[in-house]
Amino acid sequence: MPSEVSIRLATETDIPAITDIYNEVIKTTFAIYREDAVDVSERLAWYLDKIAHNFPVLVAVNGQRVIGYGVYGTFRFGEGYSQTVEHSVHVAENFRNQGIGKKILENLISMAIQQNKTQMVAAIDSENQISIALHAKLGFSESARMSGIAVKHGQLCDLVLMQKQLDRFGD
Repeated sequence: MPSEVSIRLATETDIPAITDIYNEVIKTTFAIYREDAVDVSERLAWYLDKIAHNFPVLVAVNGQRVIGYGVYGTFRFGEGYSQTVEHSVHVAENFRNQGIGKKILENLISMAIQQNKTQMVAAIDSENQISIALHAKLGFSESARMSGIAVKHGQLCDLVLMQKQLDRFGD
């Protein structure tokens, strides 16, 4: 990992960089089951919605450059799910596999515990073995595998759901 990487709360000025990372992930990976790029206004609306609902949006910064981000939010509609969150972590292509995603995810887990959340869910493309292994290393376990649930780049995709029970003692 680059030595000067820090994790902080995102601000509105980070939205263009977050948008660039998001669009690069859409274009080059199966991590987001979308085909079309989004514009900054869409990501700004997404950011403002997360903040309005007291969900963190974190960025990994190398110097002044945003090189990754992470967020969590509502898992499913309904108050019965209010203690469960689903997260996403994305890192710029040139900075992947350097421990940055792990650092972002560890911060998200800590924040979820501070907010008294009890479960954290990850939805991961089944081909993304690096992400599945990272989540397992951080205490997530596979809870579902959904075959052919989406289409990306003309291919059927399988989605792996992983979850981690959270508690104040860091289990």
